[in-house]
Amino acid sequence: MKPVLSHPLRPADLPQRKPTHVRLVPDAGQLEELADRLGVDALRKVRLEGEVRPGPDRDWTLDAALGATIIQPCRVTTDPVTTRIDEPVQRRYSPDYQAPTGDEAEMPEDDSLEPLPAIIDLGEVLEEALALAIPAFPRAPSADGLALSATPPGADPIDDETIKPFAGLAALKDKLEGKD
Repeated sequence: MKPVLSHPLRPADLPQRKPTHVRLVPDAGQLEELADRLGVDALRKVRLEGEVRPGPDRDWTLDAALGATIIQPCRVTTDPVTTRIDEPVQRRYSPDYQAPTGDEAEMPEDDSLEPLPAIIDLGEVLEEALALAIPAFPRAPSADGLALSATPPGADPIDDETIKPFAGLAALKDKLEGKD
């Protein structure tokens, strides 16, 4: 999927001995499209800023900071919840990267390691890092004291004592055997 905000960097065109400063700030239209794509109500003050530098060896390293303000509904009350995100973003791109193969693969120790592409798109990095940083279950302060129940009005809540998974089977067995 093409990123909302594309900012391609070709490592072959970057200085080979010094870091390159990068800064990516989406405009209002891009923020709106990005909010829709990520399933949040609104995004404000989104910024990815840092540097891309050569090394170690033939690798390239991105060290940046992601900053964003996210507005999304509380999962309990649906009130709007504003969350500030300030996350470090680190990626190491290596031409020697070997992707794990097979049905079962262990996660590598260095989860920032990726294959070195011909073009590093900072828009993709921003979008991925932002998607991972968004809270899955935001809660408004008004939701903290609420007692939640899935019990219909007038019914007694179900607890561990009322749920006995084998009690119904034992009663059925007794009935089939003619016991009272």
